Amino acid sequence: MNGASFLADMLQTITDRGRQLLPLNPRATGRRTIDTLCEALISMSGEASGMAIAKEIMDRWAAMDAEKRLAFMVMLLESFGPDADNLDRAIEAYRSDPTPKALLDLHLAAEPRRQELIRRLNLAPNGIATLVSMRETLLSQLAERPDLAAVDSDFAHLFGSWFNRGFLVLRPINWSTPADILEKIIRYEAVHEIGSWDELRRRLQPEDRRCFAFFHPQLADDPLIFVEVALTREMPATIAEVLDEQRDHIAPADARTAVFYSISNCQKGLRGISFGNFLIKQVVEDLRRELPRLDTFVTLSPVPGFAAWLERQRADENADALSADERTKLAPLDRPGWSEDPQTRDSLRTALLEAASWYFLRARDRKGKPADPVARFHLGNGARLERINFLGDRSERAMRQAHGLMVNYLYKLDDIEANHEAFAGRGEVVAAAPVRRMLRSARPTRAKTDPTPPTDTATPEKTTEEFTR
Repeated sequence: MNGASFLADMLQTITDRGRQLLPLNPRATGRRTIDTLCEALISMSGEASGMAIAKEIMDRWAAMDAEKRLAFMVMLLESFGPDADNLDRAIEAYRSDPTPKALLDLHLAAEPRRQELIRRLNLAPNGIATLVSMRETLLSQLAERPDLAAVDSDFAHLFGSWFNRGFLVLRPINWSTPADILEKIIRYEAVHEIGSWDELRRRLQPEDRRCFAFFHPQLADDPLIFVEVALTREMPATIAEVLDEQRDHIAPADARTAVFYSISNCQKGLRGISFGNFLIKQVVEDLRRELPRLDTFVTLSPVPGFAAWLERQRADENADALSADERTKLAPLDRPGWSEDPQTRDSLRTALLEAASWYFLRARDRKGKPADPVARFHLGNGARLERINFLGDRSERAMRQAHGLMVNYLYKLDDIEANHEAFAGRGEVVAAAPVRRMLRSARPTRAKTDPTPPTDTATPEKTTEEFTR
């Protein structure tokens, strides 16, 4: 019996005994409405009894249909916010005498009651897994009920504490990892689809391949995020050379470059809870200890929003990103199968790379940040935009999302802190000189906000490296 199952059995035992301590018998408890159960859970002082009520609420949630789940979230919004009377008194007390104690009282009074409810729901067996699933449902409801963003904020606030780096465990994933976890790696892969167990074996078994995942103690067999790494001699420009079945394998000791070619978040309910930056830095440290000769750490990343952005720029004659001549040069992009024709590829290469350089160096979203979500993540981590690769990925999805472009972000360890400060403090995109030279000198240098970005630029469809909310 492993530690996780032992803990689950122990919690179940406590929950069962808690039911015996409840003042109402199970039949009476079953007649109570979900809101009265939630009120009872908040007011309950005994932990065993609280676990029993928490399990009852979780069991009811599991049995709800979509309409009742939406009603449950609306109940959390409307009935479990801050206590208005307590908040008014705390505000007045602070205005009258702004002492540290009055500020603390105000802080406590402003906390929505649903935060304590969520904390207590976590007492139930498998509570954290159910709460993550609950937030996944909540995220899907926000389009219909944007006011539920207040409830989501409370979930995210608590998850930020429960899933902080101190609780996460980094584990290598290899061909000897238990099959149930390997099956999840296949299912959760969000960048380069794994079509079979043989394909997974080719990514995990060779000695020049690595995979690492973060786990949480309460989700012991379910990865939160994982990264696939290729050990190579040089920085690759295409995903084909990384995944090619016929490629030449190298001994790990001969590798000089570690390529992070796929990073996938596994739990939709943890969207916006940052793991990726910790994951990359931890993996870099582990690889350097194992292979001291490694001196280059680089990604081979997708560009999920580029094609949609370029389409909007081509349609807007007043957009700064493209000249009339460049719009003409990019017209072949509308032809199906253009990448299969060598002459068309050659005619598009320069115009497409110049447009991409504008996209990375100049294009901004409505918040004034780089338009590309993957760029925001890596630049925020202190990486440098090293190279834009023409037709780096010819898969159907990559051609649809990015016209086949891929990007290398370089993690140069001595420069990470300075790069991060440049991006976070000044909004500067740190890029290698060849990328900057792609911009025409005649172009305006002011940043241009995309007037009509997608509603969620981080997820144009089922995505790739989802690190931002």
